[in-house]
Amino acid sequence: MNKKHVLCFGDSNTWGYCAQTQGRYDDATRWTRQLSGLLGEEYLVVEEGLSGRTTCFEDPLSEGLSGLHLLTPILLSHAPLDLVVMMLGTNDCKQRFSATPDNIKDGLLRLVKKARVTEAWREEPRLLIVAPIIMDRRLYDTPHGAGMGKGSVEKSEQLPALFRGLALECGCAFLDSNPYVTPAPGDFMHFDPDSNRRFAQALAEKIRAIC
Repeated sequence: MNKKHVLCFGDSNTWGYCAQTQGRYDDATRWTRQLSGLLGEEYLVVEEGLSGRTTCFEDPLSEGLSGLHLLTPILLSHAPLDLVVMMLGTNDCKQRFSATPDNIKDGLLRLVKKARVTEAWREEPRLLIVAPIIMDRRLYDTPHGAGMGKGSVEKSEQLPALFRGLALECGCAFLDSNPYVTPAPGDFMHFDPDSNRRFAQALAEKIRAIC
C-alpha cells in the first residue's frame, strides 16, 4: 500500500522540546508521533523539526538554522510527498534578527514558493501553514527570555493573523495552533505535555480533510 507522506517541517516545537527536562519529549508524548498514531496505517508522518530553525534568517550564533537553505534537500529526501506541514516563525521573533512581523510573514512566503516548485510531490503541491504558539510574556523572566530578546513576545502575538492572511492569499490550508496549546511553565514558549495531545488531534482532523 502506498501511504500518504506527510512532512512536518518546523522548529523546536516540532522537534519536541520539553521545558521541564530541557531535552526531548519521549515518543509517546511528542505530537508528531501521536499524529502518526491518530492518522493510522494510511499515512507516513515524517518528523523534520530543528531547534532554532527560522524561516529564512541566518543565525549569527549557530549555523544551519535557515529553513530556506535546507528546505529543498529535505523535501527531496522524503519524496514523494503528499503534504507539507509548516510551523515556523517563533525563532524569527528573536531580537537579533531585527525582523518585523511582516518580515517574518514574507520569510514564510519564500518557503511556500520554494516548496511549490520543488519536484518532490506525488501529485500537486499541498501545504498546511500552522501559526506557531504565542509566547507568554513571562518568558522575559526566564533564561530563554535573554536569548529571544526584547519584543519577541509582542511579535509572536501578531503572527496568527498574518499567517492566516498569507495562507488565504497563497491558497494554502491553515491551522492556528493556539486554541490547542499552552506554553509550558519554565520557558513559556514551548508546548506543555498535554498540548501535544490536543494539537495532534486537531492536526489529524485537518490533515484528513486535505489528503
